Amino acid sequence: MEAVRSERSMEKLPPLQGQVTQRTRLQVWFIRVCSTILIWTCLVQLVAVVELWHPRLLNGFSGFTKMSVYGKESLPSWPPPILLPARNYTSNGFLKVSCNGGLNQMRSAICDMVTIARLLNLTLVVPELDKTSFWADPSNFEDIFDVRHFIDSLRDEVRIIKRLPKRFGLRYGYQPLEMAPTSWSNEQYYLKQILPLFDKHKVVHFNRTDSRLANNGIPLELQRLRCRVNFHALKFTPEIEVLGNKLIRIIRQKGPYLALHLRYEMDMLAFSGCTHGCTEHEADELKRLRYAFPWWREKEIVSEEKRSHGLCPLTPEETALILQAWGFENETQIYIASGEIYGHERRLAPLRAAFPRILKKEMLLDPEDLQQFQNHSSQMAALDFMVSVASDVFVPTYDGNMARVVEGHRRYLGYKKTFQLDRRRLVELLDLHQNGTLSWDKFSAAVRLAHERRMGQPTIRRVIADKPKEEDYFYANPEECLCKGTTCGNLSSHSNTTKVL
Repeated sequence: MEAVRSERSMEKLPPLQGQVTQRTRLQVWFIRVCSTILIWTCLVQLVAVVELWHPRLLNGFSGFTKMSVYGKESLPSWPPPILLPARNYTSNGFLKVSCNGGLNQMRSAICDMVTIARLLNLTLVVPELDKTSFWADPSNFEDIFDVRHFIDSLRDEVRIIKRLPKRFGLRYGYQPLEMAPTSWSNEQYYLKQILPLFDKHKVVHFNRTDSRLANNGIPLELQRLRCRVNFHALKFTPEIEVLGNKLIRIIRQKGPYLALHLRYEMDMLAFSGCTHGCTEHEADELKRLRYAFPWWREKEIVSEEKRSHGLCPLTPEETALILQAWGFENETQIYIASGEIYGHERRLAPLRAAFPRILKKEMLLDPEDLQQFQNHSSQMAALDFMVSVASDVFVPTYDGNMARVVEGHRRYLGYKKTFQLDRRRLVELLDLHQNGTLSWDKFSAAVRLAHERRMGQPTIRRVIADKPKEEDYFYANPEECLCKGTTCGNLSSHSNTTKVL
């Protein structure tokens, strides 16, 4: 009874309006915040479960972004692209291709194969990537490139399918014609010699694709299609794009940087027979490796003779001297875009002594970031490709496929500074300086003079009749795609600034 009286007496007391109202509002606000957090937590967990079972279900829904496997970076969620109308044509047959070589050799080959399929009105099967080369990378096309974007972005030019119709499968006893087209062929070769093969076979399988389309003498619309595939249709997968952009962001936070494609890896040295600076044991090891691969086997290679002709990649020691001669300062950030350097840290020591701010992807990213890409050399190379294209300066020590394709991308992006080494001249200057004949000042001046017109400026692609291997590579300088109209005018009159980082 006393308790009842107390409660009734309290009901008669006037409320402490200010205190009670403020406290009540805070309580209500706190409850709402907690409820909101709980609801969003449940939704995120629900999305994770749904994505686990149906990863495509939420694609295109702008309220969510699909989380990457890394956990720290999320893949952007873009609205579905507006597709161009598909080109309506009667297909003359199916073109199946197996690319050979490393990432960038395969990349340029894919561009050529799309162009050939368009020329001959064929249906192209998504290309197969090389799994039998030195690198033994098991990656498929869709592991490196965004296959849906590739198909959709070219639908107005050529029909692309993921696999052959079942009736053309080996299971049904169908044997496609297997062949390697003649290297450096123009469109007349494909129209007159390759197209008739489809009347009989319906499916033709190109089992080699490197350099199967000429650099020059190709109709303008076909040259520009090659560029369209290269610069727009061949996008890396979202996982590679996210990690590559993260890598670029980490480097840029510390300032401008130079990307050095230091082509001093074991496979490069074994293939080329270049052993300058190696120990006798290392030279023997490289020779044994070369003879272990039948397609690398050559006559006896004299390393120093080959080097004197500019046919060897610069060593890390030589590269350090050349960068110093160009005027790059000790504090320059240098990103090493390559695989494992032969000789490891011992061979990198002179370069690191000259430029302490040496960076590699393995140093900048967490191990879990790179875990998915381990033992997938082409996916690793894609990260280096992205960092190289985005760099302030790009310096390749050898003019292989990556060097040339990156150079072409940098031209397309506004002639970004790319040093094209005159290795024959550099070897002469290096030897003269190192034997005391040429002072540092004269050596540095000669190095700069030799490269005034070799920094990625606008220029006409060099054509050499009957020597396609010696002329300038289309993908290093796709001039038809870099200027308006049908001609590029006097490109060589333009110049690039010689200022370094």
